[in-house]
Amino acid sequence: MIMRDRPSGLHLFFVIRGSILSSIWKVLLINVIVAIAVTVGHGALFNFKITLTPIPFTLIGLALAIFLGFRNGAAYDRYWEGRKLWGRLVSDSQNLARQCQSLIQHPLLAGQDVSDIRVRMIYRAIAYAHLLRQRVRDICEPGEVRGLLAEQEWRQMQQATNAPNFLMQQMGADLGQCIRDGKIDPCLAPAVDATLSSMVAAGIGCERIKNTPLPFSYTLLLHRTAYLYCFLLPFGLVDTIGFMTPLVVAIVAYTFFGLDALGDEIEEPFGLSDNDLPLDALCRTIEINLREASGDTALPPPLVPVNYRLT
Repeated sequence: MIMRDRPSGLHLFFVIRGSILSSIWKVLLINVIVAIAVTVGHGALFNFKITLTPIPFTLIGLALAIFLGFRNGAAYDRYWEGRKLWGRLVSDSQNLARQCQSLIQHPLLAGQDVSDIRVRMIYRAIAYAHLLRQRVRDICEPGEVRGLLAEQEWRQMQQATNAPNFLMQQMGADLGQCIRDGKIDPCLAPAVDATLSSMVAAGIGCERIKNTPLPFSYTLLLHRTAYLYCFLLPFGLVDTIGFMTPLVVAIVAYTFFGLDALGDEIEEPFGLSDNDLPLDALCRTIEINLREASGDTALPPPLVPVNYRLT
C-alpha cells in the first residue's frame, strides 16, 4: 500500500511511485505513436483514407466510462471487504488474548512456557495470521511460524492441506480440554469459541475473495473495448483537431487504460503490488499486540513504509 501525502501543484504531474503509469506506459506510448502516425498521414492507412467522426466515439466513450466505473466499483468493494476482514482479524486476535488471560485459569508468566495453554492459544493466533497471509498470497514459508508453535505441532501443521484451519482445530481442542479440566467456566467458554469462529470466518472470507475473481468475460469485454476505442480514436479526431490529436489521445488513453489497469490491481487486494493491502504490516501489528498481551518484552518493531510503500 502506498502511504504518502496527496501531491499538489506541479508536483502532481511528476509523481511516479504509486501511480498507475508504471503499469500502462508501454501501451500508452504505442497509442501515442499511432496517434502521431495518423496525424502525419491525415487519417490515411496504406493510402486509404479512414473517415470517422467524433460522434461514435462520444457514444462509445460514455458507455465505456460507465462500465469501467461499475467494474472499478466492484473491484474496490473486494478491496475494502478484504481490508475489513483483516481489521476484524486484528480485533478478534486481541479479544482472544484478553479472553484467554481473563477467563482461563492458568498462571501466565513472562517466560512464555508453551505448556501454558493460554500462551499456546495466543501464539497460535499469531501463527494463524501469518499462515493466512501466506495462503492468500500463495506463499509457503512454514519456517516463519516455527518459533510460535510447539515442535510436534509445527511438524503436524506441515502435513495439513489447510494450515490455518489446522491451528483453529488445535485451538478448539485446547478450549474443550480447558472445559473438561475445569480451567474455564462452561458458561464462559462460548465467548472464546465465538471469537475463534469469527477468526475462521474472516479467513474464509479472504479465501473467497482470492478464489472468486470478477467474471472473465466481463473483464475481457472491457479490456477489448478500451483498447479498440483508444487506438481508433485518432482517426475520429484528426480531421477535427489536427495536430492536437496526439495530445488529446494521450489524455483519453491515460484515463481509460489507467482505470482499466487500476481495476485489475485492486481486484486482487492480497497481492504484492504497490496498491495492495499491507498484510505484512497487519500481521506485524497482530504479533506485537499479542506478544505484549502474553507478557513478552522482546517485541518486534512495527513495519514502516519504505519508499512510500508499506507491504
